Amino acid sequence: MIKGLHHKAYRCRNSKETRAFYEEFLGLPLAGALVINETKTGRDTKVLHSFYQMGDGSYIAFFEAPDRPFEFKDHHDYDLHLALEVSMDDLHAMFEKGKAEGVETRGISDHGFISSIYFRDPNGYVVELTARKPDHDEMIFPGNPKANSILENWDPAS
Repeated sequence: MIKGLHHKAYRCRNSKETRAFYEEFLGLPLAGALVINETKTGRDTKVLHSFYQMGDGSYIAFFEAPDRPFEFKDHHDYDLHLALEVSMDDLHAMFEKGKAEGVETRGISDHGFISSIYFRDPNGYVVELTARKPDHDEMIFPGNPKANSILENWDPAS
């Protein structure tokens, strides 16, 4: 049985710039790092793998792998984004912090069951901070019959 998320890993351009955003701006402490000098297939490499801890004990991780081609681009929210949960007070505080520090900041967006703000990290990834609204659990819950109905009736051509 899956217990939860341990970590989600992404590529990064520069580990020090990534650390500045995730640790210094977002407040996620650097919890671990390791240098990988050889792949599991025996190929020489030079990769830095770093981990930032979230409040629930899970991690966001990054690979800086200069010898591996990777296309960094500014992702669209629909293509890829990382949504992290915060309190409503923290959402407002981070919105103000982003604006004050010149970090690309969008929002506050009301999605009905959550409110969100959006930043772009140094790698081009969209990071969403989201706060639950009082009716959150009426919208998202295991076995939600409305969600099943929406998926069953989805027709992108209509």
